[in-house]
Amino acid sequence: MRRIVVLGSTGSIGTQTLDVVRQHPDKLKIVGLAVNTRAQDMLAQAKEFGVGHLAVGSEDVAAGESALNLATFAKSFGEDGSLGFGMSAVVDLVRLSEADVVVNALVGAAGLRASYETLKAGKVLALANKESLVVGGDLIMPLAAQVDEARRASGTAPAVGPAGALMPIDSEHGAIYQCLLGENEREVAKLWVTASGGPFRGRTRDDLRDITPAQALKHPTWHMGAKISIDSSTLMNKGLEVIEAHHLFNMPYDKIEVVVQPQSAIHSMVEYADGSVKAHLGTTDMRIPIQFALSYPDRWEAPVAPLDFRTLGSLEFAAPDEKTFRCLALARHAGSVGGTLPCVMNAANEIAVAAFLSERGSYLGIAECVEAVMSEHESQGVQKVESIEQLQALDAWARAEAERHIR
Repeated sequence: MRRIVVLGSTGSIGTQTLDVVRQHPDKLKIVGLAVNTRAQDMLAQAKEFGVGHLAVGSEDVAAGESALNLATFAKSFGEDGSLGFGMSAVVDLVRLSEADVVVNALVGAAGLRASYETLKAGKVLALANKESLVVGGDLIMPLAAQVDEARRASGTAPAVGPAGALMPIDSEHGAIYQCLLGENEREVAKLWVTASGGPFRGRTRDDLRDITPAQALKHPTWHMGAKISIDSSTLMNKGLEVIEAHHLFNMPYDKIEVVVQPQSAIHSMVEYADGSVKAHLGTTDMRIPIQFALSYPDRWEAPVAPLDFRTLGSLEFAAPDEKTFRCLALARHAGSVGGTLPCVMNAANEIAVAAFLSERGSYLGIAECVEAVMSEHESQGVQKVESIEQLQALDAWARAEAERHIR
C-alpha cells in the first residue's frame, strides 16, 4: 500500500490523481490533502477518502464557514487529524511520517518549496509542478540523487531501472522516462518533446493581436487548468518542458528538440545513436502518466480505454513556429544561459499570463513582457542558483518588474 499526500487536490491533476486512487484502493491510500482556496471541495474529498490531514494555502479561508467545517472533520480523527492554513501548512504535509509519496500538483513557483522539502524528507516526489525544475532544478536534482541513493541502500528501490525518487507526472516527461527504461543514457542522440501546437497552430502574429482569454483557453486535445492552457497556446509550456527535460534526464539543450504532433497521440520520443527511435503512444488522458508515476516499476490495469490504432488515423509532424510563438525561443534561451534566468523568466510569465486572463494585458504582450524582464535581469547579471531564499527574492523582483511591462 502506497500512502499519498496530494498537494493541489482540487485542480486538474489532483482530481485525476484521486480518480486513479479510486480505481486502485487496494494499492493506494490518500493520507493528506492540500488546496489553495477551494476548502469546501477539499472537504468533500476528505470525507470520501477518509483523510484527516488537511491544509489550505490561503490564510483568508481560515475565517470562513468552510474552515469551521474542515476543523470539525479533522478533529474527528483525533491525533490522526490536522488542519493548517498558509503555505507553510501545505508544505508541512510532505513531512507526514505515514506518507510515502507526495503528488505535487501545485500551480506556479509556489510548488518549489514543497518539492524541495519532499525530497529533503526522503519521500518520493511525483511531480506535476513544472516550476520546481524550471526555477529550482539546480537544487532539486541533487536532492533527488541523494534520495535515490538512500532508496537503493535501504532496498526500497526497484531491482533494475531508476530508483524512482522523482517521478514526472506530465505526459511528455513520463513518456521520455519510459522510453529510456532499459537503455544506456550514453547512447541517447536526442529527446523529442512533442507539442499539440495549441489552439492557434498555423496562425500569424497579425492573427493573434486580438486574441481573447476564452479563445486561448480552448485547447484542442487536453483538458487543463487556465494557466497551463495559456502557456500551451503560447508554446511557453513546451519551453518549460525543455528546461525540465534538461534537468530530469541530464541532457544538454542541443539534444532536446520540440516537434508539433497535433493529434497528441505520441507523447514524446527518444532517438538513439543507431538511428532507432522509441515513441510513447497512448490515449490523451493524464491519468495514464499519473498512474505510472504512482505504480512504478509496475504497470497496473489501464485507468482509461486504451488507444485504438484502427481508428487513430494519420499522425502529423511539423516544426514549431518560434517566430510567431516567441515564448518557446525565450525559454530555450533562459535554459541555455541557466542560473537564475529561468526563475526570472517564469515569474514574468506568471504575471503576464495572469494579466492576460484578467484582460489587463494582451496575448502578444505575454512574450514582450517576459523578454523585457529577462533582458533587464541579464543586464544586471545572471547569478548562480544557491538557495530557495535567493530564488524567492528574484521571483519577487521579476514579478514587480513584469507589472511595469504589462501591455
